[in-house]
Amino acid sequence: MTQSPIPSPRSTLEYLERLNPEQREAIETTEGPLLILAGAGTGKTRVLTTRFAHLLLTGCARPHQILAVTFTNKAAREMRERVGALLGESVEGLWLGTFHSICARMLRRHAEYVGLTSGFTILDTDDQLRLVKQVMEPFRIDTKRWPAQGMLGVIQRWKDRGLTPERVTPAEDSDFGGGGHARKIYAAYQARLIAVNACDFGDLMLHTTEILRTRPDVLAQYHRLFRYILVDEYQDTNTIQYLWLRLLAKREGQPANIACVGDDDQSIYSWRGAEVENILRFERDFPGAKVVRLERNYRSTAQILAAAAGLIAHNDGRLGKTLRPGREDAHGEKVQIIGVWDSDEEARIVAGAIERLKVDGHPLSEIAILMRAGFQTRPFEERLMTLGLPYRVVGGLRFYERAEIRDAMAYMRVLAQPADDLAFERIVNVPRRGVGAAALQKLHVEARALNGPLSLTVSEGLARGNLKGKSREALRVLMEAFDKARETLPREGHVVAVEQLLEDSGYLQMWRDDKSPEAPGRLDNIKELLRAIGDFQSLEGFLEHVALVTEAEESAAEDKISLMTLHGAKGLEFDTVFLPGWEEGVFPSQRSMDEGGQKSLEEERRLAYVGLTRARRRAVVVHAARRRVYANWQDSIPSRFIEEIPDEHVQHSGQSFQERKQAAHVSVFASGPLRSMRPVPKVTDVLDAPRVDIPVGARVFHQKFGYGVVTGVDSDRLHITFEKAGEKRVMAQFVELAS
Repeated sequence: MTQSPIPSPRSTLEYLERLNPEQREAIETTEGPLLILAGAGTGKTRVLTTRFAHLLLTGCARPHQILAVTFTNKAAREMRERVGALLGESVEGLWLGTFHSICARMLRRHAEYVGLTSGFTILDTDDQLRLVKQVMEPFRIDTKRWPAQGMLGVIQRWKDRGLTPERVTPAEDSDFGGGGHARKIYAAYQARLIAVNACDFGDLMLHTTEILRTRPDVLAQYHRLFRYILVDEYQDTNTIQYLWLRLLAKREGQPANIACVGDDDQSIYSWRGAEVENILRFERDFPGAKVVRLERNYRSTAQILAAAAGLIAHNDGRLGKTLRPGREDAHGEKVQIIGVWDSDEEARIVAGAIERLKVDGHPLSEIAILMRAGFQTRPFEERLMTLGLPYRVVGGLRFYERAEIRDAMAYMRVLAQPADDLAFERIVNVPRRGVGAAALQKLHVEARALNGPLSLTVSEGLARGNLKGKSREALRVLMEAFDKARETLPREGHVVAVEQLLEDSGYLQMWRDDKSPEAPGRLDNIKELLRAIGDFQSLEGFLEHVALVTEAEESAAEDKISLMTLHGAKGLEFDTVFLPGWEEGVFPSQRSMDEGGQKSLEEERRLAYVGLTRARRRAVVVHAARRRVYANWQDSIPSRFIEEIPDEHVQHSGQSFQERKQAAHVSVFASGPLRSMRPVPKVTDVLDAPRVDIPVGARVFHQKFGYGVVTGVDSDRLHITFEKAGEKRVMAQFVELAS
């Protein structure tokens, strides 16, 4: 390799004197392991890029001797540009990029060690799915119950944990397929990839790590090459990324010159494999490591920072730091906490506040509405459209553009208008009913002969026995579902009829059976759609409303409000941030707590911390007393996170927070008047009460799921079979013994 020259030295005044003492310490500590705990808004990227340039300008390393790893191409591109700006010239030969891009570069050099050639193909998701389906066929797995997408998810999770097929033990095996086939399918999938000289995204890291682990000569080559390693967002690393970094950083008899920048308080991606323990154990992994804390925040006001600090202090699993304002003029206003009557009023209050801010000259591009889950965007979208306020959904589609919503809407359109052929075409094979392109073309020919719509053609074909093959029974079930829903429509209303149709047609079951990480969110979106239907007197009225709002012209202006999930907001900042839905069960998410207990609760709290620290000048938290679930109103209590924010840094308004905490009943509003159900413990009682030992067999009550019987106990979680909600795992502190 031709060595790139070391850039000529430049005055330290140009890149060090403008830094604060902690930032400068992080940059000038060039030898040995270093952990830079960089809180939100403390100049993390500036420190990382300046450190890169400093290593070059002081002669510590040549450009190709520094390995710099990021999580996104955008971050890598920004670092490359900043380093070039600091040096005053572009630098070639950098090992700077994402984990996967750098591993792809390494793997092409050493592909023969894993049975590939250097020209291997990296498969996209569609090709991966096609390959998984092929290798699943010999195992005769019911793909309706166990779709290939779910198997691919299992394989990728194993790869994220650094498990080759040989390393998947029986204890780590999956029950996918119902017969213990997952490990064998994984092995067959990997063998097939090798045979076609290809790898998937997960293989880039898995293969490279295996080469470094089993080929000491290759590992030694990279030890000689890389004198320094820089890692961005270390708190987001998963197991395979952690193993890869340790192999490259640990050199016998030499210091591990690895510098990791991260924030344990912003680790929010466990659902995609991130392990917060990686950053928590840095000092154990690298004895003698130096820890530098960047705590001067140059983004938010003192009030917002103190509120966020008070909240995150309730987490046990953290290294500890306290953000403080880096600007003298950053006192600011208190965090506003607004209590509203219901979720509809929540959208009206937030949209109205934004409208007033716009009148006062506040740029819309500096306003964000950050939600825990994607389904929460719908009421805000509709309200903003009503007021003519332009917005963008960041990191996702607008609510009515999502695939599952378009599918469900197509079912509704056929229910309301059987002659809607476009809608029928969309759903006739969703879920799969054996109606491929050829079968659909044949139906079109028959429909033209009958001079009728496709749905009538299918009904006629079933009645006359003209439909043959495996699709016949599936289509019979579909048409019976439509007939049943049309009978229900005038008797029980459009909400019940649509829900029944989606259930009887198998559409909801398709998403329940889907093992992909996105499936629960899609089901939540469909539930929100059903809730939206209840706001209209008829199905036709709702369909007309949607057609009108989705046809609204997209404004070409860049000044738009940002709507996004809290996960999608990480790394962004806005002058004003609205944080709706801070209620128990919504945020923190009940599903997350049921599945992960205390560990998931701490991640939910980190997510709340991320939300607050996105705001520069103003943070507004909103909680509603009631949310609608289908046609019924369900009472809620404020999120525990609200109570954890120190009182001196918040200002309450709207419905009294203290009155909400002391509410002594739950009510459900359906078609009749408010109906009292039973007492609910106060918020403070629920959160602060000591653990009550609840034995197996006890009858209990949960405010969301109702009555049930305890069938098992696992630490702080109970396995309960509820009378109406089925089997659930819930934290013991959220149930009480039923009298």
